[in-house]
Amino acid sequence: MALVLSGERPSAAAVSLNPVRVVVTWFVKGRKAWAQRQALENLLDLDAHRLDDLGINRGDLFDALHTPHRSTRLLAERRSRRLGDSLNP
Repeated sequence: MALVLSGERPSAAAVSLNPVRVVVTWFVKGRKAWAQRQALENLLDLDAHRLDDLGINRGDLFDALHTPHRSTRLLAERRSRRLGDSLNP
């Protein structure tokens, strides 16, 4: 049997299932995903030259829309690859 000091909490008490916190967390994640999707859709409204200035293309944006959990990283990787390729011919 483990000794629990007065300032420590047992590991079983570490997980708190506060229903309000769960709902708020779910809502915040949903708003974040919605905002990110809106930003990607707004980028689709730009013409090809502006997207090229950003180092991305429409295909990258469609790929990012289909992988929402890592869309920012995907766009950054493709942008750096293109900029790296253009800097080192």
